[in-house]
Amino acid sequence: MLRSFILFLTFTLSSFAWASSEPTEKQLEQTVEQLDKPMYKPFVEIYILNELKDLKEQQITLRTELMEKFNQKELAVSDRALQYTVDTTNIVFYMITAAASLLVLIGWKSLRDIRENIESITETKISTLTHEYEVRLSELEHKLKQRSEEIIAAQEKITMTNQIHSLWMRAGLAKNLPERLALYDQILELQPEDVEAMTYKADTLLDMGESTWAMSLATQAIEHDHEYALAYWQRACAKAEMNQPEDAIEDIKHALRLADNLREELDNEPYFKPLEHFEEFGLLKQPLTEKA
Repeated sequence: MLRSFILFLTFTLSSFAWASSEPTEKQLEQTVEQLDKPMYKPFVEIYILNELKDLKEQQITLRTELMEKFNQKELAVSDRALQYTVDTTNIVFYMITAAASLLVLIGWKSLRDIRENIESITETKISTLTHEYEVRLSELEHKLKQRSEEIIAAQEKITMTNQIHSLWMRAGLAKNLPERLALYDQILELQPEDVEAMTYKADTLLDMGESTWAMSLATQAIEHDHEYALAYWQRACAKAEMNQPEDAIEDIKHALRLADNLREELDNEPYFKPLEHFEEFGLLKQPLTEKA
């Protein structure tokens, strides 16, 4: 009896200790509120790779359907040409039979001459028709081949566009400057004359302390597109960093002439701080209406 009482008392004390150590609902809510970052990371790369995989499968399916339609079209045209030739030949022979039946009463010699002439005319006509249909089939094949090449080129362009778009997204998310610079280099490998990629690469180089390289790259972008305002803006940043205030202000004027909305960013651009004591730079901050 005493032993049973001791066991009951031990079990009761253990249950009370476990209940007191279990976290309450309020403590769990406080723990969740104190989280300062998400407990997961979106699989952006996997999503992009799945999209590229689906696009590739769609291209393969489209190419297969195109070849099937081409083969069916070619067979249909061949059957139509053959049927037309057979019908023409039957009509010619019906005419020959009718003419032969009509000329039997005239004489065998005249019938023999007409038969030889008709055979020659028939062979010539069939040869002409065959040649015409061969030419038509050749033209049709050439058009289908040209159309197929255009579709393949368009598919390759779409693939490259998607790849470039993916690189731009990755560059926008990259916080490491060398990694971002490598992504811009990949874009320029696919599109060597991409002015926007040149400008953003120049901006990255400027943040890395490569002012001379950034100015050269911005100049190259301007040579490709004289109407791209951000290229002039980026070159002005590089020149201001290289202590060329007069040239930097001239590039700022070009940029504002092409895109006046950049005027609001003059105070926010850290590379233009050395230009603030120039009077001409201060005049650039005024809107065109105030200058007038």
